[in-house]
Amino acid sequence: METSGAADRDGVDTSYKPLPPLYFAFAIIWILSAVSWTLNTHKYRHFQPNKLQWMLASVPWIKSLQLSLSFLFWYSCYYSNVCSIWMSFGVYIMGILFQTSAFGSFFLISHGYCITCHRITLTERRSMATMGCAFYFTLVGYKASIPYFSVLLLLNYLVVFYVIFDHVSRNLIVLRDQLSFIEDEDVQAMHDAVYTKYIMFKKFQGAMHIVAVSELAILISLDNSLETFWMRLVVREWAQFFIFMYIGWIFRCQDFAPRFSVMPTWSSKGETIVPPIYSIEMDAATFKGFTSHEWHIGVPTLLNKGSVKDSVVVVIRQPHS
Repeated sequence: METSGAADRDGVDTSYKPLPPLYFAFAIIWILSAVSWTLNTHKYRHFQPNKLQWMLASVPWIKSLQLSLSFLFWYSCYYSNVCSIWMSFGVYIMGILFQTSAFGSFFLISHGYCITCHRITLTERRSMATMGCAFYFTLVGYKASIPYFSVLLLLNYLVVFYVIFDHVSRNLIVLRDQLSFIEDEDVQAMHDAVYTKYIMFKKFQGAMHIVAVSELAILISLDNSLETFWMRLVVREWAQFFIFMYIGWIFRCQDFAPRFSVMPTWSSKGETIVPPIYSIEMDAATFKGFTSHEWHIGVPTLLNKGSVKDSVVVVIRQPHS
């Protein structure tokens, strides 16, 4: 379905003229970032066999598709006198999917998925799904300019950021307890790994403060004039790019410190518990082909219907290393 009511090139407001090259430039930047991110995740998949990095890597592809559709829409509208409603609808949907998937990734990180815990509990999954659906439908109403949805989106942001900051603070407390335990028990082999996690969460906490301020500033912005639309677009796109790339860089797939994936302690009613750690020697050739998903290397493995107290940690190392 196509419309050409404003099809005459002179009939399109000149304020929109910078949009096609801007969307094209940002689309290229995000595509290059998505390619490099995907290649890095694939390269280090043997070090971190979990789904968090793959979910993070998928978000730039969604953003790339949104920007590519935006470029095609404005280029055809401004230079070819054809404004496709379906392409505009695609931009609308992909923009909402990008924000929802980005905040879904932030939820997983704040819960410590594959960082301080090897899986999310059923209760946490349900609460995340509920908040994700509420966030998605609120964005749909806000983007469609339905009355009062701006207020609902503001309330939704407050709830989302509260949950994220609350879980980040809990993980920081757990990691500080682990560091204190390691220092008291002189388990120096675990210090670098736990300290690395602590720094990652501190950086993530700072980044989320910037995300909260920028999202709320965009939401309550009163300047909606056409003359400054392209400038607001540039500021918003650069902010989204740098913030998400920074968070992605913090939690990227890489060869972390030895025993990074081991969760050495849990705090339960004031008691510190250390799970048993078993070591298996395996040469490099065998390890490279090791693809058992039942074992998360260096991550506590629970038995069926087992608790954290029943878990064990399996560490595979190369002989004579």
